[in-house]
Amino acid sequence: MSRQLVLDTLAMKPVARFAHTEYSLEYHQAGLRRNDDPFNPDTPASLRDLYAHWGIDFIWTTQDGLRSEWGKWGRCTDMGHAEYASDGSDFHKPNHCPFEAPEEVWEFDAVKEYGLPTMSEQVAAYEAWLQRMRRDFPDQLCPGGYYKTIVSGAIQAFGWDMLLEAAADRDKMECVFDSFFKRTKFHMEAWAQTSAEAIIQHDDFVWTVGAFMHPEIYREVIIPRYAELWKPLHAAGKKVLFCSDGDFREFAGDIVAAGADGLIFEPVMDFSEMVARFGQTTVLVGSAVDCRDLTFGSWETVRAALDRTLELARTCRGVMLAVGNHLPPNITAPMLDQYREYVKAHWNR
Repeated sequence: MSRQLVLDTLAMKPVARFAHTEYSLEYHQAGLRRNDDPFNPDTPASLRDLYAHWGIDFIWTTQDGLRSEWGKWGRCTDMGHAEYASDGSDFHKPNHCPFEAPEEVWEFDAVKEYGLPTMSEQVAAYEAWLQRMRRDFPDQLCPGGYYKTIVSGAIQAFGWDMLLEAAADRDKMECVFDSFFKRTKFHMEAWAQTSAEAIIQHDDFVWTVGAFMHPEIYREVIIPRYAELWKPLHAAGKKVLFCSDGDFREFAGDIVAAGADGLIFEPVMDFSEMVARFGQTTVLVGSAVDCRDLTFGSWETVRAALDRTLELARTCRGVMLAVGNHLPPNITAPMLDQYREYVKAHWNR
C-alpha cells in the first residue's frame, strides 16, 4: 500500500503499478476474519489489516461537515435504506416527505434551512479529521470530500418524487439548486484551507440510464456551478475527483472541462470508451469489472473483464483500479479471494 503511489497517480506521473481502491469492503465481515479476532469495521486496527490484505492505496470517503445531519436542523426526506449489509442492520423504512407541493420546494433555501458553522470551526474540524485518518491509516491516501452536492443535496432534502416534480420548472428550480451550491461552496472553501491533497466531489446527478433532467439543466445550471466549486480547491493546489453513480458519459467531457482532475464511475460507463476519451488527460477510477458478475457470474467472466481492464489501463496516464459499483456482501468468499489475488498479481504497469 502506498499513499505516495496515489499522489503520483493523481499527478499523472509514471508509477510501477496501478493504485487500488475498493468500496464497501467493510460489509464482508464474515469473510474477513483472517484470525481468531473478530473483524470490527469501527476499529482502525481491523481496517488497517483489511486494507493491507487487499492492497488498498486510496480510501473513498467524504465528510459533509459539522452540520451534516440535516434532519436536526431543518426539513429533509429520509427515503429509507434497502437491506445491503449481510445482517440487514442497515435497513430502515422511509419517512414522510415534509414537502407537499412543488411550490414549497421552489421557496426552499438550503443555507437558511440548515445553517452553517463558522468557517474557522469547519476548517478546524476538517483538519482534525484528516490528521486522525492519517494517523489511523498511514499507508493510504485519505482525501477530503463532500457527498450532498447540488443534486444529491436536493435528493436528500426533497426525495425523488418531489424533486422530479419541482425540477420540471427549470427557472424556479435553479434558485433552489443554487442554494445547495452555496452551501457546498462553503465546504469547498473550507477544504481548500486544509492539508488535504485531493477532494472527492460526489453528486449522484444522473440515473443508470443517464440524465433524468433536460440536458440543458446539466450544462447551464449544474456543471457551471461545479466549475465554481473547484476554483478554490485548484487555487490551493488540490486535485478534484468527481464521483457519481449512473451513466454520465453524456456529460463527462463537460465535467472534465469544468476542472475535474479525475472521474470515479460505475461499469455502466464503458471502461474502453472512458479510456479512449480521457485516458491521456484525466485520472480514471474504475474498471470493466461489474459486481453483478462477481456475485452471479463465473470466474472466467470476471477474469476476462480484469484482463480487458489491465490492457486498457496500461495505455492511460493515471488509473486507480476499482469495482465501480461496489463489492456487495453476497459475493462469495472464494470469488472475492480470486478477484483480490488476481488484481495483486497483475497490477504492475
